[in-house]
Amino acid sequence: MPVHNADIAKIFEEIADLLEIENANPFRVRAYRNAARQLQGMGESVAEMISRGEDLTGLPGIGDDLAGKIAEIVETGDSRLLQKLQKQTPPSITELLKIPGLGPKRVRALYHELDVQTVEQLARAAQDGRIRELPGFGTKTEQTILQAITAHVTKQKRFKLAVAAQYAEPLKKYLEKIPDVSQVMLAGSYRRFKETVGDIDILVTATNAEKVMDRFVAYDEVKKISAKGGTRATVILQSGLQVDVRVVKKESLGAALQYFTGSKAHNIEIRRLAQERKLKISEYGVFKGNKPVSGSTEESVYRAIGLPWIAPELRENRGEIEAARAGKLPKLVEFADLKGDLHAHTQATDGHDTLRKMAEAAREHGFEYIAITEHSRRLTVAHGLDPQRLRKQILEIDKLNGQLKNITLLKGIEVDILEDGRLDLPNDVLSELDLVVGAVHSKFHLSRAKQTERILRAMDHPYFTILAHPTGRLIENREPYDVDMLRIIRQARERGCFLELNAHPERMDLLDIYCQMSRDEEVLVAINSDAHRIQDFDNLVYGIGQARRGWLEKKDVLNTRPLKLLRSLLKRTMT
Repeated sequence: MPVHNADIAKIFEEIADLLEIENANPFRVRAYRNAARQLQGMGESVAEMISRGEDLTGLPGIGDDLAGKIAEIVETGDSRLLQKLQKQTPPSITELLKIPGLGPKRVRALYHELDVQTVEQLARAAQDGRIRELPGFGTKTEQTILQAITAHVTKQKRFKLAVAAQYAEPLKKYLEKIPDVSQVMLAGSYRRFKETVGDIDILVTATNAEKVMDRFVAYDEVKKISAKGGTRATVILQSGLQVDVRVVKKESLGAALQYFTGSKAHNIEIRRLAQERKLKISEYGVFKGNKPVSGSTEESVYRAIGLPWIAPELRENRGEIEAARAGKLPKLVEFADLKGDLHAHTQATDGHDTLRKMAEAAREHGFEYIAITEHSRRLTVAHGLDPQRLRKQILEIDKLNGQLKNITLLKGIEVDILEDGRLDLPNDVLSELDLVVGAVHSKFHLSRAKQTERILRAMDHPYFTILAHPTGRLIENREPYDVDMLRIIRQARERGCFLELNAHPERMDLLDIYCQMSRDEEVLVAINSDAHRIQDFDNLVYGIGQARRGWLEKKDVLNTRPLKLLRSLLKRTMT
């Protein structure tokens, strides 16, 4: 795939940002920034210069070292230096640079002095008054940062993905029943499986657009008609959810689907690549001048700019375009890849169904196994198990396994991680289990250092298997606790244990960026339902969506393994 000047400049800018955050030599930082500006302003392709054997050191600001790095990027599409810096610095930290007034120098100070890595952690530090104590900041700057964060994150009301699905899917079926409608496609952030969505975008192909508009605005749940035209209408549902419906031509459906799926950042890059090929991409198609080139399918749109189709969940401009160009897009995990679920509860604690019913429901989902992981005694509100009650359940599981066919119950526990890092149950009973899922259920507001050390100590326990819902967040209800996830992930790698992606729509925890970090560190992730009733197994679809957003493949997910292989992996942690 061709590498353009803008591609190289983008890599150099990111290198400069990360170097500055790491307090590298300022002359070195400046060299990368100057080189990026030089490349962006050039009309001639440096890749073509290299192919002609021309010496890049003749360009302003390009010495032997930078010329070598440009050649590397042209040849490989990537930079070893950038890869090294990305491993040294949390990938989410560059998000802080998007906050107005925060340049690399201030981000560096916040990272190194307060260990702030995310916008959420930045907001917490400002609210706690910790930023004002840093040299060069002060109270006024702290308030300015807090206001900038508010402006950055304040958006329209958003709906959790599972809640939005309750409105979007029935509406889709309603539109499909309209005479002369051929296809109805859900787009936007909903299609990208974002954990929350602001509105719903729906695309329709039909022979009679006016009929579609009339039937759409007449939908029973419409509270307000915001706009209505010949091919597009916008309504507000009773729930407050905004829905936009567009009727598009069949020959434009792929282009419209690509355009309205987003994200904005992804689409900007796609249009830039098209411009470099003297093409124009819009929701109506791909054009060369006024001549349509493609647009009936998404595949044809991406193919027109030399790329394979990119899965919607990846379209966030987080490296997916570069991976596509290099032929290195992941083969994302699918629901059918799951062989079981490693986190479920029954009536023994705060669940709603029996062991047998949970097992039979898991079997109906096509699973080979399900782990029963009741709460431990510390969580009294959930009637957590003490050693005696846990041993009683172990016997019940053994008995039931002798009766069930085509499904195996694994013996586990969701044990509380105490404030000092100890586990809530003694070793003698934990040793009798197939797996131990450790969870933080209290003391959410410990300092970053204490919370991190607490979890690290727990993971060092000889019977620790999986870290449950690793950040502890409840979407829109409880912020993640402050913890160094990179250290947690690397501890899991060293210890040989695993992290959970809790698929409950209130959690969706691991975050997508942490899924990607786990993948990069070769730490397996367990996609679990945290089921408390038989219907909760359906929530695994949201866990799969989050895993796909985090670039996870089948091989990156623990519970895609068949039972025999899973047992061998679990056994390694229980020593």
